[in-house]
Amino acid sequence: MKQKLLVLALHVAIATLLFGCGQQAETGITASIRVPAHMNGPVYGDMIVMGSIADCCVLLPVLCTDKPSTRITDLIFNGLLKYDKDANLVGDLAEKWEMSRDKSTIRFHLRRNVRWQDGKPFTAHDVAYTYGVYVDPKTPTAYASSFMKIQELRVPDDYTVEAIYAEPYAPALDSWVINKILPRHLLSHQDITTCPSRTMPIGTGPYKLREWKVGEKIVLDANPDYYEGKPFISRVLSRTIPDTATMFLELKTGKLDSMQLTPLQHTRQTESDWFKENFTKYRYTPFGYTYLGYNLKDWKFQDKRVRQAITSAIDREGIVQGVLLGLGQVAHSPYKPDTYYYNADVKKWDYNPDLARTLLEDAGWKDTDGDGIIDKDGKPFEFTIITNQGNDLRKNAAVIIQNYLKAVGIKVNVRVIEWAALIKDFLGRRNFEAFLCGWASEVDPDGINQWHSSKTGPNQFNHGHYENSEVDRLLELGVSTYDPPERKRYYDRFQELLAEDQPVTFLWVDTAVQIVHSRFRNIQPAAMGLAHNFEKWYSAPGLQKYEIHE
Repeated sequence: MKQKLLVLALHVAIATLLFGCGQQAETGITASIRVPAHMNGPVYGDMIVMGSIADCCVLLPVLCTDKPSTRITDLIFNGLLKYDKDANLVGDLAEKWEMSRDKSTIRFHLRRNVRWQDGKPFTAHDVAYTYGVYVDPKTPTAYASSFMKIQELRVPDDYTVEAIYAEPYAPALDSWVINKILPRHLLSHQDITTCPSRTMPIGTGPYKLREWKVGEKIVLDANPDYYEGKPFISRVLSRTIPDTATMFLELKTGKLDSMQLTPLQHTRQTESDWFKENFTKYRYTPFGYTYLGYNLKDWKFQDKRVRQAITSAIDREGIVQGVLLGLGQVAHSPYKPDTYYYNADVKKWDYNPDLARTLLEDAGWKDTDGDGIIDKDGKPFEFTIITNQGNDLRKNAAVIIQNYLKAVGIKVNVRVIEWAALIKDFLGRRNFEAFLCGWASEVDPDGINQWHSSKTGPNQFNHGHYENSEVDRLLELGVSTYDPPERKRYYDRFQELLAEDQPVTFLWVDTAVQIVHSRFRNIQPAAMGLAHNFEKWYSAPGLQKYEIHE
C-alpha cells in the first residue's frame, strides 16, 4: 500500500511540474490532478482552455458574421435541425419533421423537454418570433434570404411549426440549421441591435455564458438542463491570443489545452516525445477556403482581364508548399473539393506570369515611364491588401503575393488589421481595395448570400460587389430544385462563370490541424470537423486538471 501511495504521489508531482497545477487559475477554479476514479467511462468535470486568435464581435447568432462569434454561439444556441458528423440532417430542437409531397410545407414537431437557460420553456412561439426577426427589414442580418422564401409560418400548437414555401426551396431544411432560435420572452420588446442579449445571451444550447471579458476571454459553463443531458466538460474557457507564436507558448506551458496549429507548429514543433505523450493532433479538411477578394467598384479591378492576370501572376501551388508546408491544396472554386457539387473541370489559371503581363497589356496597363510600375491614364497600378491580425499564414501569403505582383509591374501594400475592426470598419463598410481572408462555407451549395448581386449591402456577404446576371439566375435555379443532378448542372456552370470572371482569386483549401490535450476523450474527426460532438467530449477519470467550483 505504501508503495502504491508513493507512486501516486510521484504521478501528482510530475503533473504539477508539467501543468503548473496547484495554483489558482481562474475565479472559482482550482488547478489539480484528481485521484484516479474507479470508473472507465465518461465522467463530468474539468475545464478545457482553448486558444482563439480573435475575439467575438457579437453573441446573438442573427447578427453574427464572423467565425469566432459563430463558434461560441453554436454552443449557446440551437437550430431546429443540425448536422451529424457525416453532414446528414438530424433533429435538434425539432425531434422530427415531415415535408409535403410537393415540397411546399415542412411540419416540425418540437421537443417538449427543452428549456431556455433561464428556466423558461421553449415553444413554437419562439420559432415564430425568430422567423419574424430574421425577415424584419430593420434587422441587420446576412441570413434573411432563406426565411424570406417562407410564405407563411403557422403555429398549430405550442410544439408544432409549419413553414409554408411559395415555391420549392432546396436549402429549406439546411436553413433551420444555420438560423438559430431566439428567446421570444427576452427579446420581443427590445431592439435586437442594442439589447443586452448581444453580449449576455440566453440560449437553449449545451453551454451558457458565464463571462465575456472583451479582448481577453469568454467563459462558458455546462448547461445542467440541456435537453440531451449536461455536457461532460464543466467549463469552456476561450482565450483571445492574437498571435499564434504566443498561443503556442501558452500551450507548451500548460495554460492552453487546445488550439489550431500552424503548418510549422504541426510539422516541426510538436513532434517531440513530450508532445506525443501529452497531446493528440487531429487533421481534417474543413468546409471553407482562403481567397484574395477585390472591391469591384474600384476602377482598377473592373476589367476581368486584370483579375485573371493577378490570379495568373500568383504561384498558388508554391504558396501551398511554402507557406502551408503542403497542408492544403490550391482552390479553384467556393466548394470543398471532395464534395458532390465541386466542379473539377473549371479553368484553373495556373501560374503564368507571361500570360499575366499580356492580359494586363491588353487591358491597357503599360509601364510608360520606366519606373517598373505599370500605369493607365497616368495612374500607377498600386493597391493595398488588408488581412487580419494574428493569422501568420494570411500575412505571409499577402507578402508573397506582393512580390509576385511586383514581378508583373503591380505595386502592392500589405496592411494587417485587428479582427473586429476588419469586420466592422473595412469589410462591413466596403472600405478596402483588396482583402485576404477565409470563408467558412456551408454544407448546402447555395451561394446566394456571397455571390448574388442583391447581397452587396452593409453587413452582407457579397463584399466585393460582384454582379453577373447569369450567376444570379443560376443561383436562383439552384435553390429552386431538389433534384441533385439538376442542381449540380446549375452549380457546375456557376463555377465556370466564377473561374472566367475571377471576382476573387481562390487561393487554397487548407488541411486543419487541431491539437488537444490527451486527457480529453471521445473526439471524433469527421466530415464536419471536431466540434460536431463537443458536448460528448470528456476528461479522462484520474487526469482531470481543474476542479470547478460552481
